[in-house]
Amino acid sequence: MTKIKICGLMSVQDAEYANAVQPDLAGTVFAQGRRRCVTQETARAIRKTLDARIPLVGVFVNAQVKEISALAEKGIIQMVQLHGQEDAAYLLNLRKVCTLPVIKAYSIRSAADLHAAEESDADIVLLDSGIGGTGEGFDHALLQGFSRPYFLAGGLTPENAAQAVSRLHPYGVDVSSGVETDGRKDAEKMQAFAETVRKAD
Repeated sequence: MTKIKICGLMSVQDAEYANAVQPDLAGTVFAQGRRRCVTQETARAIRKTLDARIPLVGVFVNAQVKEISALAEKGIIQMVQLHGQEDAAYLLNLRKVCTLPVIKAYSIRSAADLHAAEESDADIVLLDSGIGGTGEGFDHALLQGFSRPYFLAGGLTPENAAQAVSRLHPYGVDVSSGVETDGRKDAEKMQAFAETVRKAD
């Protein structure tokens, strides 16, 4: 079954919406300057409300390792997603202080970007366009021959998710803006997205 990750939860209400949908993963953004960035206090409330069976993924952009490890130690996050220029040395340092699984996001513009993703030391990779959370996709034709499991992100919606799953068979799909209305999570769109992906399987 294709894993479903709903990213960019910003409130307790969003967590309640996620509980109704039961995605495999949910995400919160800790990157300063991003529209969906939440405080530690908000993230703690989201984690408390979110079904215990749904891991909460912390999304970071070039964050201090100690920031990530602190959130992990407090039990606020159960997985880490790196969405910046974090390299192999960064990942090595992170793993010295944090044992959580790591997702590394890659912006896909060329075959070279895919090669970098294929060589990644992360537990799993996420293939996106641009900085993420923009609702824009990338050329899926580039994925031909890509050999490792991946989360597909970028421009996914309830309307196009089934086609992407059927055609590409990703390990998982990641959605954020595609299940929002006026910049806020939309319960009906979240439900429709999950149903579409599950039917496509």
